[in-house]
Amino acid sequence: MEYVWDKSLETGNSQIDAQHQQLFVALNRLVHTYQEGKGKDELKKSLDFLTDYTIKHFFDEEQLQQHYKYPDFENHKKYHDDFKKVVRNFSVELILKGASDSLMQDVQATIGGWLVTHIKGQDAKVAAYIRSHS
Repeated sequence: MEYVWDKSLETGNSQIDAQHQQLFVALNRLVHTYQEGKGKDELKKSLDFLTDYTIKHFFDEEQLQQHYKYPDFENHKKYHDDFKKVVRNFSVELILKGASDSLMQDVQATIGGWLVTHIKGQDAKVAAYIRSHS
């Protein structure tokens, strides 16, 4: 299943929305790389990009939250920190065990599902707070 960006995922913050779209692109690229049988090195590159971009996005989003003194910052940061661990664990599993249908299904469902849930829940709250305090 490919994750497709749509209006229901928009937070109304152009920076956050653009980065979320790139996370979807990176996740879909990773899955396509596996489906095309490009091999472990290419999969690792795709997963590394997704990991690095996730870290960059979370950093940018957290800076924005701190700038606007978002009251639930610490809790939101914990969601991010926990998710970074999940993504890192997938990277380690890919390196140690190699790619498999089940691993890629887990990666896709876990990362994609988390992103959708987090965007529609937590990030929507952040964006609404920022709008009301701009």
